[in-house]
Amino acid sequence: MKSILFGITFFAFYLHFNLSAQEPTRWRGPEGNGVYNETGLLKKWPQNGPEIIWSFDQLGEGHSSPAISGGNIYLPTMINGTGYIYKLSMNGKLVWKAEYGPEFTDSYPGSRATATIAGDLLYMLSGMGTLVCMNTSDGKIVWKKDLFTDFDGRNIRWGLNETVLVDGDKLFCTPGGKKHNVIALNRHTGELLWASAGKGEMSAYCSPLLIKLPAISILVTHSESNIMGIDAGNGRLLWSSNWPNQWSVHANTPLYEDGLLFCFSGYGQGAVMLKLNDGGSSITKLWDSKSFDNRIGGAVMVNGYIYGSGDKDRSWQCLKRDTGESMYSSTEIAKGVVIYADNMLYCYSERGELALVKADPSGFDVVSKTMVTKGSGQHWAHPVIHDGILLLHHGSSLIAYKIK
Repeated sequence: MKSILFGITFFAFYLHFNLSAQEPTRWRGPEGNGVYNETGLLKKWPQNGPEIIWSFDQLGEGHSSPAISGGNIYLPTMINGTGYIYKLSMNGKLVWKAEYGPEFTDSYPGSRATATIAGDLLYMLSGMGTLVCMNTSDGKIVWKKDLFTDFDGRNIRWGLNETVLVDGDKLFCTPGGKKHNVIALNRHTGELLWASAGKGEMSAYCSPLLIKLPAISILVTHSESNIMGIDAGNGRLLWSSNWPNQWSVHANTPLYEDGLLFCFSGYGQGAVMLKLNDGGSSITKLWDSKSFDNRIGGAVMVNGYIYGSGDKDRSWQCLKRDTGESMYSSTEIAKGVVIYADNMLYCYSERGELALVKADPSGFDVVSKTMVTKGSGQHWAHPVIHDGILLLHHGSSLIAYKIK
């Protein structure tokens, strides 16, 4: 009997581990919404900030976030115009470094997207439109596509900045062409499965969201001037909503919860809350907010409230999810990136401030604050939390902070 029970337990563990290993990584946490499901984290940091347990300071230029899979860290960077993936152990030791192609060298040079890992394959889209599939074991390229020559895509002012989305055997991305506006590929071979003409607009730096409803899965992304909902099964455009801004930059992945779709972008345009009908085939506008005009820092939706910062409106804000009512506005730290874990906001400002803030709609309560002094370039990369460690990429450095 003991051997039978042991066998069942071992099989269950093996099955769980195997399924977890196949689950694709997402930009901004396991659900792609900036929320990390960790507990027991510090509610206050030491006076000089959380302990830095290691840093890897041999990177080049870039703004990508790290991705974690199978007990390893994968991070894109650029050195002398060429993009590389670095595979590191969880204690910051280099496992391998592999080239994925030319990277963006004009305004704000360096890597942009975050790698997506599914099982033993890694996917990376460069700012120059090269999409590669690589083996995680050694970094060798399995297949490669050029979104501009293979799919009539067009590059944009500051280079493509899309973390591709994987679901099952499909990979979704946005070349921004007239014909191949949004596409789905077989992630194992790179074969085109469908192409959607969308609204025929250029892409807009947006990493897409996948909404899974009982009868349909909907891919939501933002092109040059429109929010689009596309049938993920066949590429059919289900609905769109006009939402332009000054520079056609819509870099934030939308947030979805309980039938509500929150979309937001910078340069004074702001945020809009849309409601999907039961089948996902249509949308209605519930409210909008001009002040919540976050450009590239994301937002989090927690317990009926939305937290993030503005762009032209440079304050940190909290909105009531269902009504858009403003709960507070604070300029205690500069605008920037936000993620959430264990009832706390982790705010990383464009000035290099890293702050621990209570997720409380009654006010922007900074509990602890430190400065990010390692690394180089803009303070734009979105931090990642994994197993009590906060990983922060700042140009030439990846820094590991102990927050548990």
